Amino acid sequence: MKLACHALAMLSILPATLAMADSDDYPLSLANCGREISFVSAPERVVTIGQSATEILYALGEGDKVVGTSVWFNPVLPQFREINAGIERIADNDPSFEAVVNRKPDLVAVQYEWHVGPTGSVATRSQFHDLGIASYIMPADCDTKNNATGGDGTRVAAFSTDSIYKGITELAMIMDARQQGDALVAELKSRESRAITRAEGLELPDDLSAVFWFSSPDAATDPYVAGRLGAPGYMMDKLGIRNVIESDEEWPTVGWETIARADPDIIVVARMDRRRYPADDVESKLDFLHSDPVAREMSAVRNGHIVEMDAHAMSATMRTIFGLETLADALSTMSLSP
Repeated sequence: MKLACHALAMLSILPATLAMADSDDYPLSLANCGREISFVSAPERVVTIGQSATEILYALGEGDKVVGTSVWFNPVLPQFREINAGIERIADNDPSFEAVVNRKPDLVAVQYEWHVGPTGSVATRSQFHDLGIASYIMPADCDTKNNATGGDGTRVAAFSTDSIYKGITELAMIMDARQQGDALVAELKSRESRAITRAEGLELPDDLSAVFWFSSPDAATDPYVAGRLGAPGYMMDKLGIRNVIESDEEWPTVGWETIARADPDIIVVARMDRRRYPADDVESKLDFLHSDPVAREMSAVRNGHIVEMDAHAMSATMRTIFGLETLADALSTMSLSP
């Protein structure tokens, strides 16, 4: 039996009538991912490289300033469909430097440092700076993380949702929308607290374990699974679940035989629209788990303890709180022996 759990609750649309910050807030200077950035006024044209920055700007009521988006994993949140439909998607995945610059932004808001950083796949921050374009990288991809190790980086300390709230607050400051930022952070903190409290009331087994499977080049090869210090590690820690993967890498590759020996009680699989790899398709993942002679013998598969979660919630984004809710909801439907 397959357990598909999708508890993506709707964020309330923040009132557009909230008062804006005083003009005295400018010039504004911030330390961002190892670089000092400054603004003399709120940006008027923003290109986003990463769904996290896109949805935060929409939630802040700043969608009218967004002139291009890129790097999408899941459909936009339902309440933002209308505004998103009117904004150019310059790329589903990595945009070119030229495509970003051609939108004439005065700010590029970035989810991952590997897109815009010292060796950015799109550009370096200096390349944008030389054209008078500011760049802001979401702190969740820099705080407690070393991106110089290659791949998806390595966590040097556990991810905390504090870095999400910091990113929302700072983007709100940059966009002259402090009150909207405060309201959004308060709402997300409330939802985070409620999900944790709900899980605590379930009286889960002390030795409950899990693995998060993001994707694979194909279903049968070593999968990209969540390390212990990233966003999935945070979810497991808050809900009292042990991650069977002990790596500090953000998304290490681990063989199925190794995972099967650890025999996790729960397998969380990523659901996404992206199709960079065949195993991006959640149905491909599920078919493999039920047909592979090693994988199908794992307790989680035999007991139907497979949870589907939006891929974007598995990254360090505001949707991580929604992922926490998804997992807490799924646990409430499982028969788990204490």
